[in-house]
Amino acid sequence: MTTGEVLLEARQVRKEFGGLIAVNDVDFTIPEGAIVSLIGPNGAGKTTFFNILTGVYKPTRGEVAFRGRSITGLPPHKITALGMARTFQNIRLFHNMTSVENVQVAMHSRLKGGVWASIFRTPRLKREEAEADARARELLAYCGLDRSQFDEYGKNLPYGDQRRLEVARALAAEPLLLLLDEPTAGMNPQETAAFVEFVRKLRDERGLTVLLIEHDMKVVMDIADRIVVLDFGEKIAEGLPAEIQRNPKVIEAYLGKGAEALMASHG
Repeated sequence: MTTGEVLLEARQVRKEFGGLIAVNDVDFTIPEGAIVSLIGPNGAGKTTFFNILTGVYKPTRGEVAFRGRSITGLPPHKITALGMARTFQNIRLFHNMTSVENVQVAMHSRLKGGVWASIFRTPRLKREEAEADARARELLAYCGLDRSQFDEYGKNLPYGDQRRLEVARALAAEPLLLLLDEPTAGMNPQETAAFVEFVRKLRDERGLTVLLIEHDMKVVMDIADRIVVLDFGEKIAEGLPAEIQRNPKVIEAYLGKGAEALMASHG
């Protein structure tokens, strides 16, 4: 559960694309050990905000701090090395690599072997490779893939298992904060329910802090400790799930089908 310590903080973050303001002076904090959901209608700026946090975009202004250190403007690989990992709305696997190889790619920043070790195939490098292979298989099993899928090409896995492989790859970077972008998109209800339990397990067993973008309001209300709502790039609400469900600004933002889903998940 949450420790009360702030793991990530965004202060007055703004992102402009030409004349368009995609994220408008947003303040945002993630407590250590929390599961936080970022929600909002299509085009609200959620993925843009994710991309700022993970270094894909540099904010037009504002600052992002992780573990008390400014990470504003750092490239994605350096942010990953500090302890943040993410999945993507559109799954980004290496489709012609096996499940094990996909996970091993993400371990690269944690491996010690250098160029000379690679050229001369030193005992240390061979030991590292064996350990990486074992670690990859352990993570795949933990994420719910069957042993028969470990050496299967990523492109041949069922959709739900591709999502689990993507999470295993993110975990290989040994993150403190895991960012999930639409993790249950395309899943059937059974896969979705299983994934919700899996995210809880990541927090409870591994002590991970989780930030997720999610459209499925039932998932959000089931899993989130806190919810932040964006609309047209602005933060319009933040609070506990029950507070968000009753918030007039949120209901207005979700007018129509989205509002029905929001209220249907109540209770």
